[in-house]
Amino acid sequence: MAMLFYIIYNFYQTIKIKKIVNLPFTKEYIRILEQIPIYSNLNIQERERIHKSILIFINTKEFIGIKTDINDEMKIIIAFHACLLLLHTKINNCYDNLKIIIIYPHTILTNQINSNGGIYTKSDFLLEGQSANDTVVISWDDAKKDAYHPKNENVILHEFAHEIDFMSGEIDGTPPLAYSKYNEWAIILSKEFNALKEAYLKNRYLGKFKLIGEYASTNEAEFFAVITERFFESPDSFKHNFPDLYKELRDFYHIDTENFTS
Repeated sequence: MAMLFYIIYNFYQTIKIKKIVNLPFTKEYIRILEQIPIYSNLNIQERERIHKSILIFINTKEFIGIKTDINDEMKIIIAFHACLLLLHTKINNCYDNLKIIIIYPHTILTNQINSNGGIYTKSDFLLEGQSANDTVVISWDDAKKDAYHPKNENVILHEFAHEIDFMSGEIDGTPPLAYSKYNEWAIILSKEFNALKEAYLKNRYLGKFKLIGEYASTNEAEFFAVITERFFESPDSFKHNFPDLYKELRDFYHIDTENFTS
């Protein structure tokens, strides 16, 4: 019975997706995308492919605004960066497990519990985004700034890197890989993660690790999300300073972001 339900569900999902990709990709959508510098790096075939992915994304996710009204600009910018990550990968879905995108107008002030030697303290911190279960939370001010004026950081790429990470079963800094790739990935990323963590613990000479930043030393999941940002946002600097990491991400995302050709 369960198998029958699964077959029927997939059948109707396939029909639904076919209808979605045949929807018009409006001039307004194009206008929004043309304001994103990274969009200009895509060739014609890549643009056509990502347009279809964006249509699927915005028509299969629920966008919820908290103290803000949802508009096309929000949907298209978030969808573009999310779909960019999967554009050339062998992951054949559009974040199927993701259901909801929650958008706040500004950076979110929240709190966390810290433990040190059995002593618990609560502190406030600013949150630009979050990925948990079937929901992604995005601060619109931060996302818009990152999209239109790219530097090193991009909150949308960061949170959707977490979503990709989780596709392997848990958020541990290892996305879905071919079996033959796991060992090489683990060795290279562990080496650089541990070196990053040690550099910030000693806080002496950070050198190249300034590019990645201290937040990436939190854990392997944050490390993967941050280096994904750098791979897409600062490919030249990232490749120069971390050629082995660049190669691993290039092989996984199947994009050479230094040239941005497939």
